[in-house]
Amino acid sequence: MGTKGREIVDLDLNSLFESLNKAYADEWLAYYQYWVGAKIAKGPLRGPVASELEEHAEDELKHAGMLVERMIQLGGTPILKPEDWYKMTNCGYEAPEDPNVKTLLKQNIKGEQCAINVYKNLLDTVKDKDQITYNMVLEILEDEVEHEEDLQAILEDMQL
Repeated sequence: MGTKGREIVDLDLNSLFESLNKAYADEWLAYYQYWVGAKIAKGPLRGPVASELEEHAEDELKHAGMLVERMIQLGGTPILKPEDWYKMTNCGYEAPEDPNVKTLLKQNIKGEQCAINVYKNLLDTVKDKDQITYNMVLEILEDEVEHEEDLQAILEDMQL
């Protein structure tokens, strides 16, 4: 990003980079949790659940790309080693050791709820201080809210 583009950001960039990197770590871990969950899913509605998990995995990967692009625009560096994702994550990683679709849905709902909190806090941090990051975070937050709704709807349908 150009000098003027950085100047209009009214935040400590190092603190912003840390927050963006934590979200970046979350996105990579969420991507993998969704992706592998889709592969191992077992039980009722396995097909539709696996399709939904794969779709969400693609979104999480897209979010990671958005976050890294913004960090680079601002002159920052994304996490370079995957092992550092575990050190930086806000939401952690819950291995899908039980392939039952209900368990997978519950794990991923929990992850989406954490992501919603992370992005809400990040929105509050950048509001009126970095409009470009604000708009990007708002777009990601909208996806995370939709993901939670999608997963909860499938779980509810399974319990009818």
